[in-house]
Amino acid sequence: MEDENDTSWIPELETALLEGCDFGRVKSICNGRLFPDHLRQEIWQICLGVVGKGDSLSEFDGLYDMSEQGQVREDCQSLVDRIGNEEEEKVAIVSDLETILTLYCKSRGAKYGSKNGWLEILQPMLALKLSRSDLYNCFYAILTRFIPRECHKNGKPFHLFRLLLLYHDPELCSFLDTKRITPDLYALSWFQTLFASTCDLEVTHKMWDVYLLHSDPFLMFFLALVLVVNAKEQVMAMEDDSKQQIIETLRAVPAALESEDIEDFCSLAQYYSSKTPQSFRRDYQGPLFGLSIKAQKDDDPAQDQVSQALCLPVSVAELLQSNTNQGSDGVRYFVVDCRPAEQYNSGHLPTAFHLDANLMLQNPTEFGTAVQALCTTQKQAIAAGSVAGGEHLCFMGSGREEEDQYVNMVVANFLQKNSQYVSVARGGYSALHHALREQLSQGLLDHHAKTCIMCNPETALASGGNETDTSEDFHPLEKGDSFFDKMSSVVKTKGATMKEKMVKYIKNEHNIQAERHVSNRDVGKPYRGSASVFSIGDDEDDEVNAASSDEEAREVVNIDTWLNKPDVTHAFDCQEVQENGYLWKSHLLVTKTHMFILREIPNKKGMAWIKARRALGSIVKITSKKRHPELITFKYGTNEDDGLHITSIDRFLIRKAGEATKVIKTQIMKVLDALES
Repeated sequence: MEDENDTSWIPELETALLEGCDFGRVKSICNGRLFPDHLRQEIWQICLGVVGKGDSLSEFDGLYDMSEQGQVREDCQSLVDRIGNEEEEKVAIVSDLETILTLYCKSRGAKYGSKNGWLEILQPMLALKLSRSDLYNCFYAILTRFIPRECHKNGKPFHLFRLLLLYHDPELCSFLDTKRITPDLYALSWFQTLFASTCDLEVTHKMWDVYLLHSDPFLMFFLALVLVVNAKEQVMAMEDDSKQQIIETLRAVPAALESEDIEDFCSLAQYYSSKTPQSFRRDYQGPLFGLSIKAQKDDDPAQDQVSQALCLPVSVAELLQSNTNQGSDGVRYFVVDCRPAEQYNSGHLPTAFHLDANLMLQNPTEFGTAVQALCTTQKQAIAAGSVAGGEHLCFMGSGREEEDQYVNMVVANFLQKNSQYVSVARGGYSALHHALREQLSQGLLDHHAKTCIMCNPETALASGGNETDTSEDFHPLEKGDSFFDKMSSVVKTKGATMKEKMVKYIKNEHNIQAERHVSNRDVGKPYRGSASVFSIGDDEDDEVNAASSDEEAREVVNIDTWLNKPDVTHAFDCQEVQENGYLWKSHLLVTKTHMFILREIPNKKGMAWIKARRALGSIVKITSKKRHPELITFKYGTNEDDGLHITSIDRFLIRKAGEATKVIKTQIMKVLDALES
């Protein structure tokens, strides 16, 4: 172990600095060691790339005329009073600070705020006795290189941090989610000031030594991750405490750091970094850091949807690279292909384990068996040192929203069980196919262009995604096949019948049990002279043409406009369930007399077409699955003397299913009351 008191390297560093060395030389000599106090000023400037940089303050127009100028001056005075400089120095320091902040705001078009952390960033640099121009250059470099954009409440950095916490410690993340404690509530000042607002000066200096030497802006995310994960036991013991008490406890965690902890603290952060998919660095480097104006306006869905991401996304390029670096100490993936069996059989990664996502909704027992097989296979592959083996689970869908809704359900299931290292392949099989387009036969196993949905999308659309695989897609097991191959083959073969079962499940052609009605006390008065229309359990469908409304002329509308229409009393995000098992992202809008179904148009952001207009009075039955209460079925028709005559059916997956049915039930009762009166 290296002697912490060894200073033999310092003369070499001093000589190199006198010779005007560059950042690479400094990094090589320091080799991860903290900087000597007397050399910190010079080394920081080298690390920040501001050596020899001109005096930017010469461009200042000398006008202190911002609307928030009074607040700037007051905050600068308050800081100087706290740090206790000599009286004769205070006026000059206050003036320098106000000039630096004013020029920065004017040159960047930024607005000053007392809680933006800028003065906290300047404070550690004031202690180094930098010249005014060097102080400005260092301040500017830190803000633009190491402080992420959107570092505010509900900002993008905190959504990304939550995904990292979910990846490494799903149990703790789930606990905080349950308490509705988002990272911005406790980590905002950490990110804004690189911990300078919560740590003492000596700790801040040493932490910044490591931070600047590594020159990795994302190190902040992992430093914060280490702090939160290490506080897990304390935080989760606060189950009965208030939300604010937990937040205050988390905010104060960095204050316990001592200078002796810094090297181990930063080393642990680097370890977490090495055990994290690296795709997010490339995806968010531009949007979160740097000077690029384009990055700020980048509308890449992968970047914009970080707040909506179910878990950490991984690029297929990283998956492919991982599979070629078998001896690497980095992230090793166990790829789980969740596409329907016929798609898997038409081409897949050779190392991918097949788990048909339809199983979860169609047959929970069979799904549980398949998951057990998956876990066993993963352990076997890791133990055998197989290229398919890895602790990190990466789920792959088709890249088509209608099928990948099921994949999301599978991923959510693993996350609910607090499975660690869960990710999703961004773009799914579609992105994989594109990445291997020049070498499909080498990169994919069992690839068949005729039935591959990427090679032949027209065939997939024409058959509604229910293509039947030919027998040549299935290969008998040969002697010497690995356990991984055998288990994957078993699940793959069983999956051939899952699509048909899924359709039957959705259409309820097989009755699991008789329909069970809830009491009037639970759901309110029933239809006049009939049983309650609100049921739970396994609903029994009538023979109808449920897709009749699809033939209506498509009327394209703006979603926001319709959501804000004055006659819309309630709106619910949902997925419309088709008979073939596909899901379409939709919106259920309720007025006093009607229910409107808006189906989103995939290629037209913010637009939808009116799938159906349903008069509330035409709803004769609302049912839900006992096992899956979020799956709601609406039946429309008339209530005749000889029973119900069903004319049409809609099915939806609704997150707030109970609230939706209650709202619609209440509106139906009002409609009927109005008709009777």
